Formats: sequence, C-alpha cells, structure tokens
Amino acid sequence: MKKQLALLIWLLLTPALSLANDGFGGLTATGLQFQKSTSVRMVSEDLFLSPGKVRVAYVFRNEGPSEVQGEVIFPLPPISLTGLGESMFALPEENLHRDNPVDFMAVVDGKKIKVRTERIAVIEPPFDERRKPSAGYDSPGEDVTTLLKGYGIPLSLNVAEVAAVLDRLPQPAKDALKVKELADFVDGEPPAPAWSIIVRYHWPQTFAAGRETKIEHSYTPAPPGGIFIWPEHEKDLDIYQRELIQTYCIDAGTRKALSTRLHRQRAGELTGIGTAVLLDYVLTTANTWHGPIGTFRLTIDKGKPNNVLSLCLDGMRKTGTTTFVVEKKDFMPAEDLRLLIVSGPQG
Repeated sequence: MKKQLALLIWLLLTPALSLANDGFGGLTATGLQFQKSTSVRMVSEDLFLSPGKVRVAYVFRNEGPSEVQGEVIFPLPPISLTGLGESMFALPEENLHRDNPVDFMAVVDGKKIKVRTERIAVIEPPFDERRKPSAGYDSPGEDVTTLLKGYGIPLSLNVAEVAAVLDRLPQPAKDALKVKELADFVDGEPPAPAWSIIVRYHWPQTFAAGRETKIEHSYTPAPPGGIFIWPEHEKDLDIYQRELIQTYCIDAGTRKALSTRLHRQRAGELTGIGTAVLLDYVLTTANTWHGPIGTFRLTIDKGKPNNVLSLCLDGMRKTGTTTFVVEKKDFMPAEDLRLLIVSGPQG
C-alpha cells in the first residue's frame, strides 16, 4: 500500500503532459511578452487567476520622447503530441482542433482587437524536475517547423490527423523521421509523432510617447493535476510530500487543513485522497518591460470554499469565501507563481 501511495504522488510530480490515468496534462499560464523596452513601463497589472479563467488588465506608459512600435506576444508553452496521444488533457478534445484552443481574447484601450496566431514545432529537452515554469518559454527546444513542413506535415494538435499524414508518407520519409526521433512507426499501430507544438498569439502595438495604453486579455487556462494524497499525521509525510511542501510553501496551518479536509470520514470513501490542480503562472515575462511593475494586484479564486490553496507569495490576505488578494508596489518578480489547489473527495 505504501508503494502505491508513493507512486500516486510521483505521478502528480511528473511532467504535466506525461501523466497517466491518475492525472491529466495541461498548460502553464503566462503574461504578455515584449521585446526588451527601455521606455515602455508597466504602470499596473491586475491579475485574476482561477482554475477556470485567467484575466489580466495592464496599464502601460511610454516614458520616452518618441513612439515605440513592437510586437506584443502571448505564448503558450509547448504542447506535447506524445502526451496528447497517451494521456488525458485539461482542455476539451474539441478545443485542440481549433486555431484558438484557449479562447484567447485581447482588448486595447477598450476595443477588441484582431490577434494573429502562429505555430512552431519543437523537440523539447529531456525532463528536468528542477526546470522552472518559464523554461518552456525561454528555451522550449529545437525548432523542427521547417523540417516538418518539408514533408507536408501539419502543425496540428489533432494527433489522429497528424498520424494519418505520417502513415501516407513514402518509406524514405518515414525512415528519415524515425532516425531524427521525430516519429515512431510500429506495424499495426498508428504512427506516433514525438514533437511538441507551440501556439503564440501576437499583434503589432504602438505606444505613443508620453501616453498610457490599456491592454486586457483573458483566456481559459488548462492547468494539469490529478490524484492527491496527504497523511493524517506529520510523521507520516514521505519524500514526495515533503517536496510538495517546498515547492508550494505548504505551511503548518495549510498542512493541518489538508489533513482535516482529506481525512474527514465519509461512508464508503477512502480517506487521505483528493484531487489537485497545479496552476503555474509565469510572472517573470513582466521583466521584458521597462522597470518594475508600478502597482501589482493579484486575485486568486480557489474555486470552492472547502478547497485548500497554497503558494509561495507573501502578503496574501483573504477577501471572500474563495478569494485571496496580494498587492505590491514597484514589483519586479524574481520567481514565477506556482499554485496548488486541492479538493477533497466531494470536490
């Protein structure tokens, strides 16, 4: 039994897109990126995070003597086709067939704008548990977009569609893809693509000299998660649970809440077992703008009153039955946000 419990916790700690039936894959969330600017400052950021919705409202000011033109980018992290083919995923399957799988929308100065979408294919580096959430954006892997397009392979998240194209390729092309470890071909089974797709939303933006520009965006997040196990007594914490304590800053009060919530007796239920959502948010993209964030406000909604929330960020105060707020001045994020939201057997 102890080995089974350890395995379930291990599954929760493995990469988001490689979870088996005990978990489901998903995406890290992030803010807007911009080429490093020496004059466009983020005056304020009002961020709302929940498992079902992310909303961000920014105010930017160009403090330079002339207008600044550039591309504002909202990137998704790499989405592994191997993971999509082998595991459940937080996004509905029908969304994966769309150009805009997370329903991203942007508004500039009160007007909804047309957002461009581009995709690239990459081979991700090997999994490293010490890798930060932002690494998927900073160094996503080897770009193989041109190579795949040369074979007429679509940059699709529909694994069945991609497998059908791979299956129709001539044998020399299949052999070349297999040598490059881009796909696997086994007799009697559909071909298995081994690359990941990065979806990027972007639009050209002009920041007038001495003026403020308001940009808002929202989207449906897809945080990974799965089975979550917690012991009733501190002495029974194992190495995996202690790693969770470090990663999500689970203090004594929160550990007690987890124990109480998950070990509340109900007829016909296993105690100590719930479900968890791991919602990461890459804050450090704010450092591509000039200077610190003048006023930063974060609102977190954990979903249900009985859910347990933990993260590494000081100054958090409770503002409602499910909401928490953190406010900071002249904020320059050095670390990204990692939220743990745990639900008991009854949600």
